[in-house]
Amino acid sequence: MKVAIASDHGGVNIREEIKDLMKEMGIEFEDFGCECETSVDYPDYALPVAEKVANGEFDKGILICGTGIGMSIAANKVKGIRCALVHDLFSAKATREHNDSNMLAMGERVIGPGLAREIAKVWLTTDYEGGRHENRVGKIKEYENK
Repeated sequence: MKVAIASDHGGVNIREEIKDLMKEMGIEFEDFGCECETSVDYPDYALPVAEKVANGEFDKGILICGTGIGMSIAANKVKGIRCALVHDLFSAKATREHNDSNMLAMGERVIGPGLAREIAKVWLTTDYEGGRHENRVGKIKEYENK
């Protein structure tokens, strides 16, 4: 598995935590910034990462901003992306099993580093169930191709 990760200024600290987690798990990743805590525009980080996931350069992507909302909205504008905004373990598991999410967004101002690590670990290790969910995900893909 190869993961692209990025944050804006509001998610720098949790991004570092998730990078440490992926190192511990032996997951290959590439960090796309940002490298500052001064204000930057989240689409400048979310959109390039989402494009890299959508075109197959990376299997999954993780985005962090203050709330996770802006990053998830921006990422979901890219065809082929199913970015889930997650702040609890149940949703982290369900969005992989049921929605085949290929990107995860979290908010550093919403959750702490410990929970963020747990969410990322669950999300990274949970497989898509397919089955009854395939038709639903297929309808999303079909709509995107109109």
